[in-house]
Amino acid sequence: MSTMCMSHKRRLSMGKVISIEPTPNPHAKKFMLDSPVCTGSARSFEKINDGIVDPLAHALFEIDHITSIFYVQEFVTVSKAPDVSWDALEQQIISTIEANLDAVIGSREKEPEHANASTTASNPLLEKINAVLDEKVRPALAGDGGGLNVLGLDGLTLKIHYQGACGSCPSATTGTMMAIENVLKKDVDERIQVTLA
Repeated sequence: MSTMCMSHKRRLSMGKVISIEPTPNPHAKKFMLDSPVCTGSARSFEKINDGIVDPLAHALFEIDHITSIFYVQEFVTVSKAPDVSWDALEQQIISTIEANLDAVIGSREKEPEHANASTTASNPLLEKINAVLDEKVRPALAGDGGGLNVLGLDGLTLKIHYQGACGSCPSATTGTMMAIENVLKKDVDERIQVTLA
């Protein structure tokens, strides 16, 4: 859960994409926007999902070598296959984002912050876990171009799924997951364990 230095950002002079930021994952970049792409919860898509109805995700997956898309607020994180360089993709990604932003900006109804919101209301422990994640973990992950979704709680074992840059980042499966578990042990219950889906 590191933060990126401002000097590593590459400024762009065009329309809606205002800069490209590296992430700790060399196969993911964060495309910063001049206006929010959505309100409410984050959007996460993986190449394996068929029938994507989201116009931005659908258009980005039309580009060869794109493996996942994550967006929330003012950025879109795009992950690529390791065998292709960013130089071959960046301009095409920028053009695609800018051509398809209008289809998603403002057209979203506000959704619950978490996919499992219906179970959160009936589970005070899960509600507390999500509150801690919202305050201490999700902002740090978003700073690196990613996020996480809580898939469920079985006893004191929390199952999560990484999104965006975190999804294929080697450090997310070890160091970051341990850091998340330590935060939850300190702030919620020392017996909590975190596992990846």
